[in-house]
Amino acid sequence: MHSLPFAQPGSFYRGNLHAHSDVSDGALSPERLVQEYRRNRYDFIAVTDHFRERFGYPVTDTRHFRDEHFTTILGAELHPPALQNGEDWHILAVGLPADFPAASPDEDGPALARRARDAGAYVALAHPHWYSMTIEDGRSVDAAHAVEIFNLTCAMANDRGYGWYLADLLLGEGQRLHAIATDDTHGKPDRPDLFGGWVMVKSESLDPDALLSAIKSGHFYSSQGPQFHDIAVSPDRDKVQIACSPVTSVQVCGRAQRTTDLHGLEITRAEIPLDRVQGGHFRVTIIDRLGRRAWSNPIWID
Repeated sequence: MHSLPFAQPGSFYRGNLHAHSDVSDGALSPERLVQEYRRNRYDFIAVTDHFRERFGYPVTDTRHFRDEHFTTILGAELHPPALQNGEDWHILAVGLPADFPAASPDEDGPALARRARDAGAYVALAHPHWYSMTIEDGRSVDAAHAVEIFNLTCAMANDRGYGWYLADLLLGEGQRLHAIATDDTHGKPDRPDLFGGWVMVKSESLDPDALLSAIKSGHFYSSQGPQFHDIAVSPDRDKVQIACSPVTSVQVCGRAQRTTDLHGLEITRAEIPLDRVQGGHFRVTIIDRLGRRAWSNPIWID
């Protein structure tokens, strides 16, 4: 319940938490990435270059691009070995210190994620469907704050851009995780992977530390376009009221098949009973007439 952002003080700020520059395998410079996102009415970006030996284990320093209207959060995408299928891990760490030490050869995914979190980072399991992360892999990362539930570049690359399958399984086991949507932009001309998924963070200021604190507290929702204006659980915890931009579908999703849905032409307000999700958690999805989605973080009502 405490993770609902709408009653929190401050304003909503729009940001992309996953992006790659030419410091690693992206096509655009960090400066150009900042320019593009700023031009498209974002408020902040985390440039999270691949933390690999061949790139010099970078935590790309974007602090000099900050001003009163746009800011940056340092971070990286970490790649220790190895998932059950042999692929290197992809662990998003937003809020790393600039001098975060390189991984040691024997440091596995859970250990590196734990070290990143201990260093102050917000840790997310990146694009789990894209590279077939298993429930056992996901379970092992006890330092994760979130699962990346939408990744634009993965949706464009192999139609595996959604990560709710893993998030829902872990949530069903009682793990209290957040859900983030990102671009994972690489900025290459053959794949326009910018401006397709973002977080809306409720923060008292645009200060990077304030934003990171709000993100860690779950004071955000994720979107491809639609906007949540409010989500409120009734005092008896028997219904949820939702206010949003015009949509055609509102879905309240709990564990397994425990869901309730509402459909119409231009829904801007809905009151959904919670009888099917009592004693657990739920999340709210809204879908507009173009098929674009917005997602709340999981809301626990026990």
